[in-house]
Order: sequence, then structure tokens, then C-alpha cells
Amino acid sequence: MLFKEAASLDLTAKPMNVKDLKLPAKVTELEGDFSSDIYLQRCVSYFRALHVTHALESYGFKVVSSFETISVCGNKFFTTLALVRAGVPTPETILAFSREAAMSAISDVGYPAMLKPVMGSWGRLIAPLNDPESASAILESREHMHPIYQVYYLQERVNRPPRDIRALVVGGQLLTAIYRYQPQSDWRTNTARGGRAEPCPRTKELEELSLKAAEAVKGEVVGVDCMESDSGLLVHEVNHTVEFKNMVRVTGVNIASEIMMYLKSRIKR
Repeated sequence: MLFKEAASLDLTAKPMNVKDLKLPAKVTELEGDFSSDIYLQRCVSYFRALHVTHALESYGFKVVSSFETISVCGNKFFTTLALVRAGVPTPETILAFSREAAMSAISDVGYPAMLKPVMGSWGRLIAPLNDPESASAILESREHMHPIYQVYYLQERVNRPPRDIRALVVGGQLLTAIYRYQPQSDWRTNTARGGRAEPCPRTKELEELSLKAAEAVKGEVVGVDCMESDSGLLVHEVNHTVEFKNMVRVTGVNIASEIMMYLKSRIKR
């Protein structure tokens, strides 16, 4: 979709497979064709995207999303801190580093709560914590995993409808938004896990919150995830490599074209 729209805008776009790259510390030793005016980072691997983007920016190239944006959005706690600093409403969140501290933090947040990995996507390894007994058992299981899963990101379980909202922001503009309804067999709304997408109306609250969240992480092309709570919308995540196929399907908005037009405008700066 992106390549098709690039061609329609008379832009020359070519794919680069990060698995084929060799990135030296010195730009003078860089091999291959790096003559592009701007690079769109679409790598689904957080760690590869982070390192490739930092290297490209160090060489003097423009990249969307930037290293700073990827660094923040790729870590849920870093994202939460950025949102809180910007005054964006978020679910109550506490970080802990031991099972004992985590149990105490859950008591502060209150049951039911959620345990999330600070890094990860598609709802993987997110666990509801309904009572102290189940919470203790789940935390104990994490002690036998990679150390990153022993960084306990604990969050209140928001009383929301069986859906959340994904809003797409490109170049400081809210393009479109969808509801993501959870399937009957799961409480997660990710469309990659079977969630159903439907158009979401643009409201003043959604637009203001989405733009404020994107600005908080310096996001140029980002997906802002919101939940409807008793006190209004809460932002719980911002995605730096946002997937948009389902958004196009249900809203009819040509997102690929909008992204490419934004990149074209960035080249001229």
C-alpha cells in the first residue's frame, strides 16, 4: 500500500531489509545505497528498529519514527511517564522490581489490576490480577522468565466497554480512528488476536487527547490507544510502528497516501 501510494505521488520508494544491513560505527565505511532523502521505519522488531534508526540518524539521515520516539513508545513505562508529564490522562500505574514490591503496588492500585511487560506487542504476556492468590502465582512464574519480565508494570484494570479506541495521528493531524472490540473468548482487543474493528466517530475529546499524546512522544506517525472510562478517555499506549490495514478497510481513509504525503513534506524541510 505504501509503495503504491509513493508511486502515485512520483516518489521513488524502495524496501530495505534490516537483516541484510551492515551498519559500521563510521559513516565513511557505510556500504550500499543510502541515497534516500528520508527513511520510513516499519520494522516490527523493536530492538532492530531502535538500533537501525539510531545508526541512520547518527549518519545524518532523517527517519520516521525517530530514535527518540521509538525509545519512548517501545517501553510502556517510558510512554506512561511521557504522557503524565504532558498532562494526558492515563490509567493509574506503578513500576516494581521484586515480587514483594509488586504485591504491595497491586494493593495500592487495587484489585482487579493488570500486569504487563514493559516491552511487547499484540497483548502478549498481559495478565489480569484478580486477587492476591492469583497475583502471587503469576508473579512467581515471571521470576523464571527473562529478566525484562521481572520489571513489573502494574496498572489498574479500567472499567471500560468491551472495546478500546485506536486513533491514527500523522504529522500532527488526527486522520481517523476505530473501535477495537474484544472477541468473545478474550478480554484483549488487538485485531491481531481476533478483535473486531469498526469506525469510531471523531470527537473533540478524542482529537485533543490523541494530538496531545502524539506530541508527548514526539510522534510523527503513531497510533494512540485509548480506553473509555467512567471519567473520560484514558490513553494507555502509543505505537510507533502502527499497523493500519484494518483501519483502511473499515474507514475507507487512504492512510498510506497520507503517510507518503507527510514524508514528502518532510523532505522539503
